[in-house]
Amino acid sequence: MTSYTKQTMPYGRIKAETLFDKVTTAEQAAQLFEDGMVVGASGFTKAGDSKVVLDALAKWAEHEDMKITLMTGASLGHGTDGKLTRAGVLAKRMPFQVDRMLRQAINGGEVLFIDQHLSESAELLHNQCLPPVDIAVIEIALIEQDGSIVPTTSVGNSVTFAALAKKVILEINTKVPESIFGLHDIFQPENYPHRNVIPIVAPENRIGRRSIPLDINKIEAIVFTDIQDSPADISPPDEKTIAIAQHLLHFFEAEVKKGHLTDRLLPIQAGIGKVANAVLSGFQDSNFYDLRMFSEVLQDSTFDLLDSGKMSFASASSITVSAACYERVFNNLQKYKDRVVLRPQNISNTPGLIRRLGVIAINTAIEFDIYGNVNSTHIGGTNIMNGIGGSGDFARNAYLSIFVTKSASKNDTISHVLPMVSHVDHTEHDVDILVTDVGLADLRGLAPRERAPVIINNCVHPDYRKALQSYFDRACAQRGGHTPHILEEAFSWHIRHRETGSMK
Repeated sequence: MTSYTKQTMPYGRIKAETLFDKVTTAEQAAQLFEDGMVVGASGFTKAGDSKVVLDALAKWAEHEDMKITLMTGASLGHGTDGKLTRAGVLAKRMPFQVDRMLRQAINGGEVLFIDQHLSESAELLHNQCLPPVDIAVIEIALIEQDGSIVPTTSVGNSVTFAALAKKVILEINTKVPESIFGLHDIFQPENYPHRNVIPIVAPENRIGRRSIPLDINKIEAIVFTDIQDSPADISPPDEKTIAIAQHLLHFFEAEVKKGHLTDRLLPIQAGIGKVANAVLSGFQDSNFYDLRMFSEVLQDSTFDLLDSGKMSFASASSITVSAACYERVFNNLQKYKDRVVLRPQNISNTPGLIRRLGVIAINTAIEFDIYGNVNSTHIGGTNIMNGIGGSGDFARNAYLSIFVTKSASKNDTISHVLPMVSHVDHTEHDVDILVTDVGLADLRGLAPRERAPVIINNCVHPDYRKALQSYFDRACAQRGGHTPHILEEAFSWHIRHRETGSMK
């Protein structure tokens, strides 16, 4: 990190010269925070987050009696959530996180966590259903002459924070080139009851402005930094994730033959992570072409598809990539600027657009049950992992709602297909397709008693198939009903794993 002085600071990034006297250090900016404040911070899946101000706040709060509520777009990078947790400054956190230390504090009851659909945070703020934001910290590339701000690698909830926060701290990140100007499409829907149509009918439609409006009088401090986003953890596809990708590609090919889709498919959304990345990578060797993406996050696989010509356009709210891909993209930004757009998350994830565009949504499950209910957030029904993120926004409204997971893990001691999920994030009503390394279950048009055999025969690891079939048969015989269950046994697999370390 460069240590800027008053003489070396890149004031050229501030086009409004009246703001020069707002330039300060992260340590001084941190002293603007007070106990009980609601803080909004930029950042969406480690991209475009505060690199130094929140870090300085954590250090300052170690010696202060202070608690805040922290809202972001999604997760933060650079261990920031962990540092804030260690300092004891977090009272409440929303709407998403991935930090191990924060997760432990949440599950231990030390930090309250609100697990929200990512499309809803901005809506709740605009509708005054959440406490007002006292101060916002937003990473930007530059300040325009009119005081508007150009985001960096994510938009997230920054548009809402800029509009509603009482005070704003800006972090100008010089690691991000000024040429990023033009990559963003900033649009804020009207408040109810005067909301109009969001005029997007294809992922490539740009409907807004290129910078975020900001009242110049709100700006309390400007801090310079040159720290790159935390890199995404990209794991190469393994045998199981490759199998999942192949099952899904074969399904798409069959849908084309039936006339349900074309070789261009429909706009794709894919959750972040190893499985989703493997699925997207699988398109490289397929017959599909001219693909488009309408998603939350652009990963390495997105840019691989753009570079190969398989994908023609990608819309999301952030760019979250490995260090190598980051250099590839931002050293050649002009190559991508007419094929990529970043939007606010209440646009990228808005249900009406997902339904209108006919998005094919591919998200990851922790577990699912024999009727198609999906748990994507909690272990053992109690301990949260990361959060629901945007998977619910897309699952409920997609043309095809697809959930993927490995059939079993931890040396096959854990089955990811169960009699009943321990926590429900996505009900059977919102799930069309389930895929594991074993196979694919198409649940469309099936009643619960029809779904169970399809899931058991196509998705369950062989070690657990007989036991699940037995459970279903006995549930039908002993209890009957529309959705047969034996309540005394429904969670026995989870209990057995807790007591013995295996579901077998």
